[in-house]
Amino acid sequence: MPHPIESHASRALLENIRAWALELGFQQLGVADVDLGEHEGYLQKWLDAGYHGSMDYMEKHGSKRSRPQELVPGTCRVLSVRMDYLADDTRPLEVLASPDKAYVSRYALGRDYHKLIRKRLAALARRIDAEAGGGQYRAFVDSAPVLERAVAERAGLGWIAKNTMLINADAGSWFFLGEIYTDLPLPSDPPQQSKHCGTCTACLEVCPTNAFTGPFELDARRCISYLTIEHKGSIAPELRPLMGNRVFGCDDCQLVCPWNKFAQPTGEADFKPRHELADGDLVALFLWDESTFLAKTEGSAIRRIGHERWLRNLAVALGNAPGTQQVVAALQNRSNHPSELVREHVAWALAQHGICSGALTATPPPESTQYAGNCPGGAG
Repeated sequence: MPHPIESHASRALLENIRAWALELGFQQLGVADVDLGEHEGYLQKWLDAGYHGSMDYMEKHGSKRSRPQELVPGTCRVLSVRMDYLADDTRPLEVLASPDKAYVSRYALGRDYHKLIRKRLAALARRIDAEAGGGQYRAFVDSAPVLERAVAERAGLGWIAKNTMLINADAGSWFFLGEIYTDLPLPSDPPQQSKHCGTCTACLEVCPTNAFTGPFELDARRCISYLTIEHKGSIAPELRPLMGNRVFGCDDCQLVCPWNKFAQPTGEADFKPRHELADGDLVALFLWDESTFLAKTEGSAIRRIGHERWLRNLAVALGNAPGTQQVVAALQNRSNHPSELVREHVAWALAQHGICSGALTATPPPESTQYAGNCPGGAG
């Protein structure tokens, strides 16, 4: 049974909850009911098309993902919050235009957001519990089968756009989402009914790998974020040249979105760039051994992919970089790596510079040399 609470008292409590959320560093809080029916159909259609690739977890849990009351019995409301994460002066376009630099998705430049937001949500839940005199509260931050963008849209925080991101008319899309499932029957906010993308298709057109099959539909198997983070195996050779210098995630469809002119820089120190990852040198990052990788990515979302996939991603970027002495020497240094996955991508990268794997001499040519040739799969 829902926790008993008078309607006038619930409205007053909700205003307090919004104020507490702001005090805790969230930019906005909305309340959604548990009716996500239309999104359940969208999800099933997406899964049936196989667009989730190897993300098998998307198929698990049945209808719990789209029915909050099944995931957490008794749930009648979901508190949806957003927190800005874009740091000042990270110069994303400048980094993307520098082929010797590594582009890391802007959300991953600082500390991992999961712990920070979950801790804040737990604090918010405790305060609500104390004020309401009990109730059920479960906080989630990418930690359970939750349709977070659908919930946020239902809570009035924005609309799911053509690039499948949630866009807020006052804040763009550079923010994290989190949820609290509760049995407290608070007044729900009006859902976002309209989408304000208009005729704009900038996000669909800019995608380096043409991952969008149409407006509002993404084939994750072609998405650079999926390929560099979720995907554990070999990256399809035909997609590698399209990835450029993006080594962890991709922000292109957000960078071109006109609504992001309203995005506000984060005030969270933990989201500020660490270890020069905002514009790291490809060669320098590629030379990190595993202990260095673990030390530099401690408390970072990047650590989840592990050193092997970090090298895989960087090898692709080095294959797309100018074939300088340093680039080729770095690739040669990894050509006998214990991981078959790494060796395969290193061999491809060397071939892009016209060098067959194993054909390098110990002494690379002068600094000014740009490698070219007719090695199979190479640039020449």
